[in-house]
Amino acid sequence: MFKIVKAKELTENIYLMDVEAPRVAKSCMPGQFVIVRTNEEGERIPLTICDYDREKGTVTIVFQVIGAGTTIMAGLKEGDAFADFVGPLGCPSEFVNEPIEELKNKKILFVAGGVGTAPVYPQVKWLHENGIDADVIVGAKTKSILILEEEMKAVAGNLYVTTDDGSYGRSGMVTQTIKDLVEEGKKYDVCVAIGPMIMMKFVCMLTKELEIPTVVSLNPIMVDGTGMCGACRVTVGDEVKFACVDGPEFDGHKVNFDEAMRRQQMYKTAEGREILKIQEGDTHHGGCGNCD
Repeated sequence: MFKIVKAKELTENIYLMDVEAPRVAKSCMPGQFVIVRTNEEGERIPLTICDYDREKGTVTIVFQVIGAGTTIMAGLKEGDAFADFVGPLGCPSEFVNEPIEELKNKKILFVAGGVGTAPVYPQVKWLHENGIDADVIVGAKTKSILILEEEMKAVAGNLYVTTDDGSYGRSGMVTQTIKDLVEEGKKYDVCVAIGPMIMMKFVCMLTKELEIPTVVSLNPIMVDGTGMCGACRVTVGDEVKFACVDGPEFDGHKVNFDEAMRRQQMYKTAEGREILKIQEGDTHHGGCGNCD
């Protein structure tokens, strides 16, 4: 069992938890994720790691209530425990494998949308700890659902907050703030965008025009997290990839977002999964246990 040592509601329907998981905390890196289950019969829920403390042996997760599994999670309190807390899974951020001196010469922009702020935070924090300050845009629909602003402010070189309804910070979508910064003379060597699929799509459309290489972190439907089930299949360039083992980070300019969003919706129904089996043929893994 994996004990919850802190449970906090950040804003409506968005929760933060610190979980005792020493083996995960010891080896995880920014960009990776875990899969949790509240009990032995519970749903397997993939969550990107928001933070970790190797000395305390804790891992921080942030999640939004969107279904039955996360509704049960939201009811857990300090002192309760997860039956499973599996990780670290996926590949770390590409930054952690680059020479620090080379990173110091790069101008890096992070774009976080909604709950995507949580997986952006550990990457920005890691860079800050290594003497690299990155610019960060954090977007939310409205001020009331903005999360981790103070934490991000402490590690970002410059933090730009934007709300769709103009209730706080800059008004409008994150793409408008990207345009504004470039027009103000900012130049970036790389952009990292994490958030809703539709947000990442439009960020990538813009950064392609601006000739800014862009990395996105994909979190499609996952079942086993080890590449066996095929549920998290995405097309990158002309290649089939699986977000759980090949990602979750990919070249955003090569991701087929329209296909990924369409597949995500189809996978939710039995009929949709049957259609995907026909369309994908021999490349359809079918090991998720839901296709038959």
